[in-house]
Amino acid sequence: MDTFFELNFWEMLMRTTIAFAILLLLARILGKKQLSQLTFFHYITGISFGSIAAEIASQHETPFLDGIISLIWWTLLTWLLSYISLKSTKLRVLVDGEPTIIIKDGEISFKSLKSSRLHMDDVLMMLREQSIFSIQDVHYAVLETNGELSVYKKVSLQEATKLDVKADVSLPAFMPSEIISDGKIVKKNLQELDLTEDWLMKKLRKHGVESVDQVFYAQLQTNGSLYISLKENGI
Repeated sequence: MDTFFELNFWEMLMRTTIAFAILLLLARILGKKQLSQLTFFHYITGISFGSIAAEIASQHETPFLDGIISLIWWTLLTWLLSYISLKSTKLRVLVDGEPTIIIKDGEISFKSLKSSRLHMDDVLMMLREQSIFSIQDVHYAVLETNGELSVYKKVSLQEATKLDVKADVSLPAFMPSEIISDGKIVKKNLQELDLTEDWLMKKLRKHGVESVDQVFYAQLQTNGSLYISLKENGI
């Protein structure tokens, strides 16, 4: 009994570790996509992908090699279909669907609601999530393939831009970037910004900071100044 338990224990550890490593590798191969951007196809694929890996890792009765082959083949099928979808518009529409106009010229499309299997309560909720409480404020509303609602407000209700108010629209000198994190210089960001450590130290000394070790966090601002948070502040 003890021997059987010991064999299962170490085997399950090995299966879990290998399945975890393969899952991570295959997920990297499939590419990045934020959860909010997942279409129905990618959502279902992700669930199936994880379920196969969980089966390999947790079920002693499942042949390990069979499970790995299934996981790799599922990955290849997903990758192949995604690749073909990039080349074929028709297949992309078949797999991911296409955006649906829910509101047009301020009028609700009952036909679109029915085809999308949406209730008005769902539409109102998605509008409220974008701080829109009246349908009269909407010129166009499009249901995207990932299930989110894109809204184009009526022109009279749109926020004014800098061009509208004739404000300064010149490009910023820098993009806000992390320069120091937990007392260490983020050299990669410095190099990308074409800045040097000497430049950084001069900036720090202007703030009365003599050592990078004193800094908990520092961020370069758009105008070239530094936001600095010191360790002594107790953060």
